[in-house]
Amino acid sequence: LPPPFNPHTPHYTMLMKKAGLSLFLLLSSLTEGSAFVSCNASCKGKKAFFASSGPRSSLGESGLEGNRRAPTPNEIAIMDEMITKLANAQPTELPNAVSKAIRVVSSPQFFMRIAQRSDMEQDEEQKEKLSVLASNIARTLEAVVSTTENRLDERSKEVEQVVKAAAEPDTGEFLWPLTPERCEAIQAEMRKLDPGALDESFLLTIDAWMNKSMQDGMDGMVGILQKVLQAYAGTAVSRARDALATQVGAAVTGTSEQEAEAIVSEAQASKAPSSGAIVLEKLLAMDTETWDSEIRNAVSSEEVKLTELKSELQGTMEGVVLGLENGSMMQQVQAEYLRELMTRIEAASD
Repeated sequence: LPPPFNPHTPHYTMLMKKAGLSLFLLLSSLTEGSAFVSCNASCKGKKAFFASSGPRSSLGESGLEGNRRAPTPNEIAIMDEMITKLANAQPTELPNAVSKAIRVVSSPQFFMRIAQRSDMEQDEEQKEKLSVLASNIARTLEAVVSTTENRLDERSKEVEQVVKAAAEPDTGEFLWPLTPERCEAIQAEMRKLDPGALDESFLLTIDAWMNKSMQDGMDGMVGILQKVLQAYAGTAVSRARDALATQVGAAVTGTSEQEAEAIVSEAQASKAPSSGAIVLEKLLAMDTETWDSEIRNAVSSEEVKLTELKSELQGTMEGVVLGLENGSMMQQVQAEYLRELMTRIEAASD
C-alpha cells in the first residue's frame, strides 16, 4: 500500500497558516490592540460545539480533530463502511465521494484501516482490490485537496463575515460572553449565506480557526466559533427540513423537485404546520442558550406537548442526519447539535 496521505502535512498545515492569517487580518480590521476587552475562560477545556456539555480531550485541539488517537469502534465501523463503498465505486465517482468525507478519507487512520483489512483478507482478488483502492484514493486526494484549497479561500471570507457579526458595532471589539444581540446577529448573518456555502470546506475553515485560537489562548474566540458552529447547524438543519419535504413530495407525486416544491408550498400555505414543527423551527433559529427557557415556556403555555416536540425532532434526526454522508463533518456537527437539543427537551420533562 502507498504511504498514508497525511492532512497535517501539507494540507492541514496550509489550512492552519491561512487560518492564522485570516484571524490576524480580521482582528486587525476591527480593533487595534487587544481583540477582547472582556473575556473569561469559560470555553477552556470544553467541547467544540457546546461549552457547557462536558470536558474536552487533553490534546488541546478542537472537537473535530481525531487523527492523533486510536479510533473508537464506531469510527472503525464508519471507516469500514466507507472503504467498502469506495472499493465498489467507479473511478469517476471517487472525487465526489472523497470530497464529501475528506476528513475521514484523508486521515492516516483510514489508510491504516485499509492495510488492516488487506492483511485480514484471504481472497487475493479482494486484496488486490484494496491495494488499488488505496492508490486511487491517494491520487484522488491530491486532486481534491487542490480544489479544496481554492474553496477554502472563499469559505474563509464567509466565515469571517459571520464572525464579524459577533463584534460590537460601535467599537469593533469582541466581548465575551456575547450579548444576546450579538448572538442574534450571528444567526442572522448565517442565514444570509447561500446554502451551497455551508459545506465541508466551511466547517474545515471553522475547525482550523478554532484550533488556531486554542493554540494562541484566545478562549473568547473559541467561544465565538462555538456559536458560529451552532448557528451553522441550526440553519443547515432548518434548510434540510424544507428540502426533505420537497424530496418526499416529488417521490409521492412523481413530479420534479421544482414542481413538488410548488405543490408543497401551496399545501403548507393552506394547512397550518403542527405545533411541534412551529416550536422546533423557533429553536433552530435561536441561540442555544435560550433553548431551555423557550422549551419550558412553550410547554407551560400549552403551545406544544413535549411528546409532539420530541416526535418532530426524532423525525428530523432520522430524515436529515441519516441523509448526510456518513463520517462527514456536516453529519458530525448537525448530529451533535440535534442530540444536544433532544437532551434539553428530555430534561424539560424531569
